[in-house]
Amino acid sequence: MLKLENVQAGYGNIIAIKDISLEIEKGEIVTLIGANGAGKTTTLMTISGVVRCRSGRIMLNTTEIQGMTPDQIVKMGVCQVPEGRHIFPMLSVRENLDMGAFMRRDKSKIREDIDYVYSLFPILKERRNQDGGTLSGGEQQMLAMSRALMARPEVMLLDEPSMGLAPLIIKQIFQIIKKINSESNTTIFLVEQNANQALQIADRGYVIESGDISLTGSAKSLLDNQDIQKAYLGI
Repeated sequence: MLKLENVQAGYGNIIAIKDISLEIEKGEIVTLIGANGAGKTTTLMTISGVVRCRSGRIMLNTTEIQGMTPDQIVKMGVCQVPEGRHIFPMLSVRENLDMGAFMRRDKSKIREDIDYVYSLFPILKERRNQDGGTLSGGEQQMLAMSRALMARPEVMLLDEPSMGLAPLIIKQIFQIIKKINSESNTTIFLVEQNANQALQIADRGYVIESGDISLTGSAKSLLDNQDIQKAYLGI
């Protein structure tokens, strides 16, 4: 469903990702793990069109999307939940959700989707009139994910959803990611430094080091890999 072929991207004279190739099938959860600065976020930002793809191809189904603007890519069905959440702090929870559906015109379906995200995260329904900036970190992550869901994405790009959260909230967030995938068949590309949590829910994984894919395999095989255990799982 989503395929990168020899993709290169960076900032100014810095090449952050070097000829990356990977693919994600429809309905999969695929994770990209690696150390800070390895190129994980740049990979997602390049797929989203925020960072320019300098060479290579990014395919969504049969359509090349490299070179498209971020809003065009969202319309194609790819939506990113950015690192650090980046909700609209001065807007209410409900207004943040409305922003997620900004490009949609099917009002009756929008209402259904609001009810759906409230069922996933009941606390957001309780706080629907509260400004986003007054929510806790965990609640803001729930809101960022819900805002992305309001676009009805075929592919959801999640960037470090566990960052800065308490262990109990992290467990809840990952359970919801799995639930979103299983209930709506939403394809999920998960970038995460918490490799253990990511591999526990993923179907497959890629390891990125210094802008290159160094290893790929099933989530179980990566969990059992001694080098991965030493480098990323603290075993």
